[in-house]
Order: sequence, then C-alpha cells, then structure tokens
Amino acid sequence: MAFMVKSMVGGQLKNLTGSLGGGEDKGDGDKSAAEAQGMSREEYEEYQKQLVEEKMERDAQFTQRKAERATLRSHFRDKYRLPKNETDESQIQLAGGDVELPRELAKMIEEDTEEEEDKASVLGQLASLPGLDLGSLKDKAQTTLGDLKQSAEKCHIM
Repeated sequence: MAFMVKSMVGGQLKNLTGSLGGGEDKGDGDKSAAEAQGMSREEYEEYQKQLVEEKMERDAQFTQRKAERATLRSHFRDKYRLPKNETDESQIQLAGGDVELPRELAKMIEEDTEEEEDKASVLGQLASLPGLDLGSLKDKAQTTLGDLKQSAEKCHIM
C-alpha cells in the first residue's frame, strides 16, 4: 500500500519540482550524453548521423522486401483468380511501383507452373498413375492404330 501511495504521489512530486527548478540548458543534456559515451560533441553528432542513415537503409530494405512479398501474393491472386488486396497494392506503390521478384522466388514460381501444366495434361495424369508404363502404352496404341488402318483398307464398303 505504501508503494502505491509513493508511486502515485512521487511521480507528481517530481513533475512539480522539475517545473520549479527549470534553469537547465538543453545543450548540457547533449554534452552529458556525448561525455557519457566517451566522445567529443562532434564525434557524438557524427555517430548519431550514422545511426540515422543505417536506420533509413534498414527501413528501405524492409520496404523493398514487403513489396516483393506483396508482388508474390498479387501474382498468386491473379493466377488463382482471387480478389485483389488494397494493402498489397499500396506496399508496391510505396516501394516505387516496379518491384521484381527475387531470382529464387521467380525460379520457384516457374517450377510450380511447369509442374501444374504437366499435371493438367492427359499424359501428365496418366504418368502419375502407379504401375503404368507410358512407353508400352504408346506402343500398344500405335499397333492398334496400324491394325485399324489395315482393316480399313480391306473393307470394301469404304
């Protein structure tokens, strides 16, 4: 209970005394931060600039990756005729509008497309059946076709 009272009143008391004392300079706070890091003021400012630049680079890379993912999702939405998503389109626009997929993802999509095309064909469906030899099936079909041609030649009605 004493802790609760102290935390409630203590915070308000610090605010009150801080506003009454008010003669401190903001520049002293920067000097103390630079001195605490063991650097001169110029070194500290340069260090802060580097941090900001690194953060901007990371943010740009992150935005690019988000746009690549959005491009991939929109590709699959187009492929499977799903409704478009506004957030994906806005992420692509934030990255500059013209986003290409990474090589690995493009290669994976291409392989998936080829597999689906193979499976969609009749021969692809037959090849997926266990215990079926397409070579022997082709030979049988050719011999049957040859037999039909011979019997058609022998037919007197045609």
